[in-house]
Amino acid sequence: MKNRTLSILLFVASLCAITTSAFAEPEEGFYEKHDIRGFISFGADYRGMRSAYADYLNKVLFNKNQGYMVQEVNADGDTVTTIEPDGSIGSYEHFNDYYLGMHVEVGAQYHQFLTWFDINFMPTQISDKPSEKSNAGYDLYDVKWFAYGIDWMFGWKLFGENTVINLIPSFGIGFNLLNIHLASNYDYEADDGSYVTVRNRYYSVFSPTFNGQLELRLAFDPFSIGVYGGYRVIRFDEFDVEGAKLGDPDNNGDTYFIGAKVTWTFLSENQKKLRDKL
Repeated sequence: MKNRTLSILLFVASLCAITTSAFAEPEEGFYEKHDIRGFISFGADYRGMRSAYADYLNKVLFNKNQGYMVQEVNADGDTVTTIEPDGSIGSYEHFNDYYLGMHVEVGAQYHQFLTWFDINFMPTQISDKPSEKSNAGYDLYDVKWFAYGIDWMFGWKLFGENTVINLIPSFGIGFNLLNIHLASNYDYEADDGSYVTVRNRYYSVFSPTFNGQLELRLAFDPFSIGVYGGYRVIRFDEFDVEGAKLGDPDNNGDTYFIGAKVTWTFLSENQKKLRDKL
């Protein structure tokens, strides 16, 4: 947890430092604001998870030891609490190691330099429940997971500002939120030895991210079409479920991806003035 807190603090400090530089006053000579062009992009990509990531999800969601609390009185008169595993969990279909990522990007271009916020999300992955009730007579739910996040990206057009074909390397930092919904109202033993019961809701875990990608873009100003690929570094902590810890800390949730995007780039103030004169 100390490493997780340190990562978050470093992430916030980096954002503050970059924000100070990126939005410097134009009279300081950093940029000419009338040359800035805003843009918006829509994209989708195929994302592959590291095997450790898929194993982690399936381990948490379909652990065969998940079950319901049973209390019995032994021969000494003491109450003994155990977790009776639920055999229904073995009937669920496990998740694959790939999924569809979708993106909305909003940003600005200053000559060859680009910066934008990449808002990324995905369709919810669902493993249907095998029956309405578990073997123990409890309600069963569909097992589900999804993730979303935001990366602040920075890129550079290698072949110039207005070339038809361009190559754009970029990198950025951000955050990711992974959300899961378990199969039933299972009981777990918390760190302090008490027992907690899962509710019919999503549980989440946060992670800072580092994203690097390379885009090949074909421009027909103001539209452009691009194909891109890259790698996103994600390190998840374990899930805190009603006070009980699930999974292992510092899981490798990295993803590699390849996809396509469509971009609309707006005119700068100077371009608008020139157009109005013609």
